[in-house]
Amino acid sequence: MSSDVLQMVRASAERIPIQPPKYKGLTWDHPRGYDALAEAARRVNAGRSEPLITWDKQPLEGFESAQITDLTARYDLVVLDHPHIGEAVAENCLIPLEEMFSAEQLADWEAESVGPSFRSYQWDGLHWALPLDVATQVAARRPDRIAIAPTSWDEIDEIAQSLPVALSLGGPHGFLNLISMAASEGVIVAGDEMLPDAVALPVLERLQRLARLAPQGTAEMNPIALLEAMGHSDEIALIPLVFAYVTYARAGHAPHAVAFSDTPRAPGGKGGVLGGTGVAFSRRCMPDAELRAHTAALLSRDTQRQLFPEFGGQPSARSAWTDPAVNAAWGNFYADTLETAEHALLRPRFDRFPAFTNAAASRIRLAVETGEDETRTFSDIRALWRESRASARGDLDDKRD
Repeated sequence: MSSDVLQMVRASAERIPIQPPKYKGLTWDHPRGYDALAEAARRVNAGRSEPLITWDKQPLEGFESAQITDLTARYDLVVLDHPHIGEAVAENCLIPLEEMFSAEQLADWEAESVGPSFRSYQWDGLHWALPLDVATQVAARRPDRIAIAPTSWDEIDEIAQSLPVALSLGGPHGFLNLISMAASEGVIVAGDEMLPDAVALPVLERLQRLARLAPQGTAEMNPIALLEAMGHSDEIALIPLVFAYVTYARAGHAPHAVAFSDTPRAPGGKGGVLGGTGVAFSRRCMPDAELRAHTAALLSRDTQRQLFPEFGGQPSARSAWTDPAVNAAWGNFYADTLETAEHALLRPRFDRFPAFTNAAASRIRLAVETGEDETRTFSDIRALWRESRASARGDLDDKRD
């Protein structure tokens, strides 16, 4: 057998665990969602004949299309985002954290977490996931074209007259822009009305106006595609509201570094919509002391300040967001968006909300394409909202918070 073939056989053998892993996790297919978890698993598995844990990954859209019950039937740990918590609890497919960690430990994690990230996974008086990753809608710009971050929507309107300004309207993001802009004025989505006309209609009118000026083809792009375009071309100079990805803030990642900044908000208003992900334990999992310790270590200060930033993650711990070394390595991304993260808008989490969000966002894109009057658009969105609330299993956010 040739030396080349021997090397291939040895390399293949090294990639095959001696035994199947004790636990399997599922996360999303992006360096921010996978690399830090994979590295932490590599470290804990080193030297073991039976790996403690391995991670599979699937596209982010897969979490939106797959039933949470299907994912939790196949995996012990599942990385999810907080709007799915109401559905997951209704399906009884997760283990509450209170069954695995002490009240003191949970309180410590909550105190250390940025903004409402820890609270976002609380439902029915229990916690259902640990926040691994925090993102919020913030403003993204090319600093070589817009030196100073805009601080008001009037400034953004002015910039759009002379430079290409894109909106994040793909997937659920059109609707998230609507509730984020309303929250910046202190009006929170809730109740049968959802939002008052006096706030929602001007927001929809502004979205349509900016969309008419946006570069062609950007309306269907997701945040990653928009940031890719901004970093690799002159197609986009500003995105007023977009879920941030820290990798684009680092010099050398793309031809052009992207600068991120806080969203405009009035005194007492909220920041952009909270994003990010948490890790949950499925009902099929029987977590032993090692798995609980490994999962807890993911939220430790050292892991959050070192491993997660080093591998392109966006940590959930405030100590990482305020760390000078972390900010120096990542274009001051965390310091420049911390205020928005601390005051981020917590989305509704009731059962049926994710499906409603996609439907409402699709309705907004249709209105942008046709130039439809915002009154009719919002009337249809409100009807969808009421239908979703009426069919939800369990309570609604505004009845419990």
